[in-house]
Amino acid sequence: MNRRRIGRTGVHVTELGFGSAPIGNLYAAVDDEQAQATVDAAWQAGVRYFDTAPHYGLGLAEQRLGQALASRPRAEYVISTKVGRLLVPNDDPRGTDLDSGFAVPDTLRRRLDYSPAGVRRSLEDSLTRLGVDHVDIALVHDPDLHVPQVIAETVPELLRMRDEGLVSAVGVGMNYWQPLAEIVDRCDVDAVMLAGRWTLLDRSGEPLLHRCAERGVSVLAAAPFNSGILARTEPGEDDTFDYAPVTEPVLRRARDLAALCRAAGIELAHAALRFPLRRPEVASVVAGMTSPDQVRLAARRVDEPIPDALWPRIRPAAPLPEGAFSRPPSP
Repeated sequence: MNRRRIGRTGVHVTELGFGSAPIGNLYAAVDDEQAQATVDAAWQAGVRYFDTAPHYGLGLAEQRLGQALASRPRAEYVISTKVGRLLVPNDDPRGTDLDSGFAVPDTLRRRLDYSPAGVRRSLEDSLTRLGVDHVDIALVHDPDLHVPQVIAETVPELLRMRDEGLVSAVGVGMNYWQPLAEIVDRCDVDAVMLAGRWTLLDRSGEPLLHRCAERGVSVLAAAPFNSGILARTEPGEDDTFDYAPVTEPVLRRARDLAALCRAAGIELAHAALRFPLRRPEVASVVAGMTSPDQVRLAARRVDEPIPDALWPRIRPAAPLPEGAFSRPPSP
């Protein structure tokens, strides 16, 4: 599988990245054997970039990913994890973490902490769960309403850790492109992870890509299916967009794209996975995968280019109504 460089660093990621939230029991439980088999299938398909976070399953995704990769040569793969949420004992457990999206016991809870000390503790805890001595990419996780602190304290601490050799690349991951653009302008980051805003359906993050091109910052394009609506041949009313029921304007646009893909002889999901990679700023498209079959299908689609002449046929003819897509949170 092709690899692309992260910023000006020596880190190179495969064009398909393995998103580990599903093996952290995102919405539904999977057992240890399925988690292992899914990571094994990714390895066999050539995937060498694996993304995770303490948030995913209250540490379960990190633990399972570390166990699944334990027998692999550490120099041959790239791990990114995230900081900003410490896992601490839950003094008031209710039994499950499903309110946060994960089918795991809620014996732990997340505590937001973007301070320098919190960042270091978060990374140390992640290394323990992963069973490795370093991670390649450290990303600040969804700072949303904490962007000023992230610019003033969190990213500078990660940059110090980069200088110390504790991480090789530094970045920030969010669902909103506007705060990421500010961070790119004001901080010496190597990468940003943009979830759901540079997809076949939602191209609203394009101004951020221009900023990243100017600054030599790589983009990790996450959530290429916008949480599911682009994963099927024909989007339906029961699909989700950004983890919520799809609205009628978005569903109509997704169905238009599906029809354009069919007319061009392309599968909608194939176009969804290849679309982000058309931009050189994008180093990898990171997709959550929950079974070996899903992995093999995604790897095949990423490896199979779509001819340039076909892309103009699947470009939306008109913009979506104002407010159809996500906006940055209010301060």
